[in-house]
Amino acid sequence: MNARIACPTLAAKVVTAEEAVTHIRPGDRVGMSGFTGAGYPKAMPGALAERVREARARGEEFRVDLWTGASTAPDADGVLAEAHAISRRLPYNSDPTLRREINSGEVEYLDIHLSHSAQHMWFGFYGNLDIAVVEVTAILPDGRLVPSSSVGNNKTWLDQADKVILEVNHWQPREFEGFHDVYYGTALPPYRQPIQLTDPTQRIGDEYLRVDPRKVVAVVETNAPDRNAAFAPLDETSIQIAEHLVDFLQAEVAADRMPRDLLPIQSGVGNVANAVLAGLSRSTFKGLAAFTEVIQDGMLDLLDDGTLDFASATSFGLSDAGVKRFMERIDDYKGKILLRSEEISNHPELIRRLGLICMNGMIEADLYGNVNSTHVMGSAIMNGIGGSGDFARNAYLNFFVSPSTAKGGAISSIVPMVSHVDHTEHDVMVIVTEQGLADLRGLSPRKRAEVIINNTAHPDYRDALRDYVDRAAAARPNALHTPHLLNEALSWHQRYLDTGHM
Repeated sequence: MNARIACPTLAAKVVTAEEAVTHIRPGDRVGMSGFTGAGYPKAMPGALAERVREARARGEEFRVDLWTGASTAPDADGVLAEAHAISRRLPYNSDPTLRREINSGEVEYLDIHLSHSAQHMWFGFYGNLDIAVVEVTAILPDGRLVPSSSVGNNKTWLDQADKVILEVNHWQPREFEGFHDVYYGTALPPYRQPIQLTDPTQRIGDEYLRVDPRKVVAVVETNAPDRNAAFAPLDETSIQIAEHLVDFLQAEVAADRMPRDLLPIQSGVGNVANAVLAGLSRSTFKGLAAFTEVIQDGMLDLLDDGTLDFASATSFGLSDAGVKRFMERIDDYKGKILLRSEEISNHPELIRRLGLICMNGMIEADLYGNVNSTHVMGSAIMNGIGGSGDFARNAYLNFFVSPSTAKGGAISSIVPMVSHVDHTEHDVMVIVTEQGLADLRGLSPRKRAEVIINNTAHPDYRDALRDYVDRAAAARPNALHTPHLLNEALSWHQRYLDTGHM
């Protein structure tokens, strides 16, 4: 018996990816595993892309809806986009080819809060899930599944799909058994019960995923690595952002608004977020906990140096060097890392109860604290809102971080009015750039504008921002709560489109 596939019933269903893909039909709604470049199917996306190309060569249309946990990788989202195989995508993406097809209108994109993706599917908002394609590390004799490097929405896909294809990836370490906590207590309204989790270290579920073996139509074996992009080296801008944020947290502790070991932290994905984690490593903070989505290289650093005692997430997002380090020390990390379902890692109830400190990136913020984290110049999607809304809206304290300029200074990240709103001024507490930090708590809109301009805008843009506020106030003396010049509010964006510079 194959040590990775110890269940006789499912071992009898082992086939090639080319055979398995025949179970996917044109128009199917396909739920795939994957969150960042971790835990996604390695063989099935390529086999599906080839099947689509063959159908198109015969003059047949073949496209599917693709639902995942979040983004995947070039050999999943990328190969399917190149084959023009996707008709609708949710809930998040980061692949450049797929992004072009979304922005060209070829692919319908549902950019939704990650905490909504599984439950909205379960509510029936997106239609029936025809087939799930889920990567696992191993299948136990009784049919239970050892999850791989991400959990994401896999529990829901396996539960709700009509048919299931499992990919057993021998590259994923067999030692992953015990790293997961899959909660099976969810229910539809009005039968929901409180989720009994009051500390990030708690286990409230099972170590394994479950599947009805009668729904499994194929099992595919693979041996291929996850693919996550490497992080850029720390630059001066990222270091300055991290220093401002750490100084602020130390001041919060000194003011008795936070315990000395802080509250659980959440960090978004990306180079700036990784730099913020590095800043925590250089601080005096020790014994911290994380309740987040993705474990990046920076969190391994914090676990290694004792800054962080424990990390709860739904996925890894490690560079090749980070993967190597994790594999070499996997036994040391067991008990310090727990991967949960996305509906738990991003659950508003838990985020608010635990009192998280949430740090996420942004594209731009405006004078009054509205934040755009998804769209470039108002229309073109970058990646998506992901989990930033889940965390920011329910955080004890939230930060939105960004360099103050982009494109060599041609774009200001602080603008009169954001070109797209993902996080309203009501949900934004602190904005941080390399220039400084704007604490917006307890401030009226006019006061917010003052601290945002003075503390976070690049000096090249500050005078123009002040001038805008002054003229807006003078033009509308009976509307001074949030003064705007509607004919100029988005003129900076239009000027960039026309001239290449704001």
